[in-house]
Amino acid sequence: MNVKTVDACMQKITKKIPAQLLIITGILVLLLIIFSFFSSRFISSRNLLNILRQSSFIIMTGCAVTILMISGNIDLSVGSVAALSGVTMALLAQSGVPLPIAVMGAVGIGLLAGGLNALVVSIFEIPPFIGTLGTMFICRGIALILTDGFTVRDNLPSNYKLLGHGELFGIPFPIWIMLSIIIISVVLQKKSVIGKYSIAIGGNKLAAELSGINVKKMVSIFYLIIGGVVGLTGAVQSSILGVGEPNIGNGFEFDVIIAIILGGTTLDGGEGSVIGMVIGALIVMVIGNGLNLLGVLTFYQSILKGAILVAAVLLDQRMRKQ
Repeated sequence: MNVKTVDACMQKITKKIPAQLLIITGILVLLLIIFSFFSSRFISSRNLLNILRQSSFIIMTGCAVTILMISGNIDLSVGSVAALSGVTMALLAQSGVPLPIAVMGAVGIGLLAGGLNALVVSIFEIPPFIGTLGTMFICRGIALILTDGFTVRDNLPSNYKLLGHGELFGIPFPIWIMLSIIIISVVLQKKSVIGKYSIAIGGNKLAAELSGINVKKMVSIFYLIIGGVVGLTGAVQSSILGVGEPNIGNGFEFDVIIAIILGGTTLDGGEGSVIGMVIGALIVMVIGNGLNLLGVLTFYQSILKGAILVAAVLLDQRMRKQ
């Protein structure tokens, strides 16, 4: 195969697959190779499943938030909403409510929080950054009030950890839930009006309104979808921990945003990818897992996360200029 043939093949690939997606996929593969070289435990099936299970929280939430950020909006409340949802599930289960209903209660709390964000951002027209920041503090405060600041751990049913630790064909339930949400989100983004309207709103809000799109209604739907997904995420987190923890999820929203930006979603809206977000989330979790195996302190990992976020934004800007 000569050079011209190779160039032609690469041009066909890059036309079908965005360059940034190819770059971050290459970064993920390189990280897997590097950490496998430095730690024999890293590449074990048990550790890889652990990475996927840990990534499931970011990916499940990121699927919904990606569609929102493509529309030019943002949600900073997801960590607190997940904490409140998990606490709600634990308190319901503690009071004797059957576990499936307790999970539904967690999802319901997420939907209420999503409705609050929709009301604040779409109806009252408060900037998303400020509106969802307010919801973040409200939900965290309610979680702390409900639990008096303590972890809910007593008198939980024996099957409380089933959602987080159960397996199907040797694969943990959280991974199956994550895969289901990825598939649904890709279909919504690529094949439904939700994805098309999200791009239209993010690309030019005024033009979207003039073309007949009910922007307020669509943005409200985006926030409601996020609320439901985050409610489920909080339930899965609580089940994995086996407790209701009101302080969980601090900084979670920034992990989600890093994954989304790494995946090629622009901060200005109008462009983005659920699949790219999945790869971005895996990069974040692979780095964290690999550094943990190498004994690197979490303080240094926080510095690295900040550097990754800045690098992701710079990469995004550079790619768009080109």
